[in-house]
Amino acid sequence: MTVEFAVALPVVAVVLTTLVAAVLVVDRQGRLTTAAATAARAVGRGDDTGLAAASRIAPGATLAVRRESGLVCVDAARTGAGPFAALTLRATGCAAAGGG
Repeated sequence: MTVEFAVALPVVAVVLTTLVAAVLVVDRQGRLTTAAATAARAVGRGDDTGLAAASRIAPGATLAVRRESGLVCVDAARTGAGPFAALTLRATGCAAAGGG
């Protein structure tokens, strides 16, 4: 009984750690998507504080603004969390340029 417990406990710990890290990655992706959409809407209506707000929503994210055919698009990128830190998360948000 003790041997089985000694073998199973590290496996359970690794599985739980991986699950928690996966939840953190999903949270980061959601925040990144929200930040890109918020920044695109703000830049589209001419509000310069949109990129600062996006940086508060997703700290550490890099934001790039593109303008194309009447749209303002914001591309955001950020690394994953924990054991998934090697992943690069990306999101894009677009809004109409000159929206009031």
